Amino acid sequence: MTAGARPLAYFPGCTLSTTGADYDGSGRAVAEALGMPLTDLEDWNCCGASFPLTAENVMNFIAPARMLIRADQSGQDLVTLCAVCFNVLRRSDHFLRSHPEAADRLNAFVLEGSYTGGASVRHLLGVLRDEIGWPAVQARVTAPLTGVRLAPYYGCMLLRPADEIGLDDPESPRILHDLLAALGANVVGFPRQAECCGSTLLVSAPQANDRLSAAVVDSARQAGAQGLITACPLCQFNLERVQEGSAPTQRLPVAYFTQAMAAAFGLTEHAGSLAAFRKAA
Repeated sequence: MTAGARPLAYFPGCTLSTTGADYDGSGRAVAEALGMPLTDLEDWNCCGASFPLTAENVMNFIAPARMLIRADQSGQDLVTLCAVCFNVLRRSDHFLRSHPEAADRLNAFVLEGSYTGGASVRHLLGVLRDEIGWPAVQARVTAPLTGVRLAPYYGCMLLRPADEIGLDDPESPRILHDLLAALGANVVGFPRQAECCGSTLLVSAPQANDRLSAAVVDSARQAGAQGLITACPLCQFNLERVQEGSAPTQRLPVAYFTQAMAAAFGLTEHAGSLAAFRKAA
């Protein structure tokens, strides 16, 4: 971490504590390997899973605000891996910072403390870029992903809305590209790298979800990718699910960026599908 940077409290979120345990495990492993172990925020709760669309009711912000309050009380910023959690926490923080009257109303309902805007919300990708630096990541690589053609898939939650998220350019993002390049992979850009996979449409409009997810996979395949890399457990689920029933030779593995890091760091037990995939490249 750079001098003067606040320490980080890790917010795993609900999915990474259950069905996304491989994302959580690989994230903890690579962070440890880089000398910045992820320590859980004490007494964390669900972030709410979606950004409140009825901003007039500040009660909708209690779940994410409670996490921001607890981080601030501990003197830490919040860091997360899940793109959905990052989106909810980052946007909630942005809203409360820019609407002090709403923050004042919310503070009347939160018994454990008051929201002051003292804690910032970070994604591990941003920490890697801004605090660790790509040269330090590259220096940790022991098994470079040479010859593996990986397509970075950003989706929408990690980048938008740009004025609230501020992680990267939503139209021409580079952060995943630069990480994969530091790991030694052949980075494959493709037209749908920042388009929505369908998100939760799987519940309300499954056919639309299938169409959007298939379009992402097909776009990456046509660009010559051998695998897709994401930072979102919902994207990972949708892009894997839409390929069910496909012939093994037609399937594109969908892995987390932390699993790509684990493969390149020689931490094969946390590399998921990329462990065997790298050997075959």
